[in-house]
Amino acid sequence: MVDIEERRTRRKGTTFLLVVAAITFLLAAFTRLLGIDGTRHMVATTALTPYFTAAGVVLGALALLLRRWAVGTLTTLVAVVLVAAVAPRAFPDSRPVGVGREVTVMAANVLVGKADAGAVVAAVKAHDVDVLTVQELTPAMVLDLERAGLDEVLPFRHFLDEPGGSGSGVASRYPVFPRTLTPPSTLRQAGALVDLPGEDLEVLSVHPLPPVEAVGPESWQRDLAGLPDRELDGPVRVLAGDFNATLDHVGLRRLLNSGYVDAADQVGAGLDPTWPSGALWPPPVTLDHVLVDGRCPVDTFTVVDIPGSDHRAVVSRFVVPAR
Repeated sequence: MVDIEERRTRRKGTTFLLVVAAITFLLAAFTRLLGIDGTRHMVATTALTPYFTAAGVVLGALALLLRRWAVGTLTTLVAVVLVAAVAPRAFPDSRPVGVGREVTVMAANVLVGKADAGAVVAAVKAHDVDVLTVQELTPAMVLDLERAGLDEVLPFRHFLDEPGGSGSGVASRYPVFPRTLTPPSTLRQAGALVDLPGEDLEVLSVHPLPPVEAVGPESWQRDLAGLPDRELDGPVRVLAGDFNATLDHVGLRRLLNSGYVDAADQVGAGLDPTWPSGALWPPPVTLDHVLVDGRCPVDTFTVVDIPGSDHRAVVSRFVVPAR
């Protein structure tokens, strides 16, 4: 009799733990699936979608194995929906045919000027970068980049450097002309027209305010909403930088729906994390992106470690089609 009671108690305890875990998973899942960016905690939860998707698959399988049919079935079904949204990022899409000029764009968050400027310039040279966008660009970092030889490889620039983390800039192998591509934002986001031989390319150094600041995500939401949509009849446009958002956040998905493609997603590298660099906590996530006009076939995407920065740089090579 005692053994039966013990088994019942253990069974109830197991069921209770599975239900609690399932509820936690479902709350996180529906925050992502419904596109709810209400609080900074919800935004942070959405950034972890790949992690709790994997956890949901394991939890659902475990519940079914233990014959908790209702919990297992519901958890598994929702997990499958998330897998359908997340898993394709790990597989390359078919490359459309495109004829035009190949361009390599790199984005680097230099952590309020603490990054190794020599490593940034070395990456520019190693990857034959044509256009570099920089976030958290300080006056001191501008001098460090000059001393490291950035002007020798990317002689043209539009820098909005400032002390602290609000500066940004665009450096290019080709002439650049400043352009205002966003409404006023919390952090400065340098925009420029790059005068490619035969074609023009609009480039924006993206850096919305982090949504997990104590002030809440409202400024982040406003900054993301202010990023320009793809213009079908306008110049080819690329948005490159630290979006402080993953492909699971509704603000970034809006841009993709307007006609951009995520370069990493196109080549099957959409789950490669970019922040925090070299750390396991917080769980690494993908905050840095190169969003390319959908008319541009993407050839390559790479993440690059930059000593001194908490972000990994991102580099993509794509084709700007002839018009």
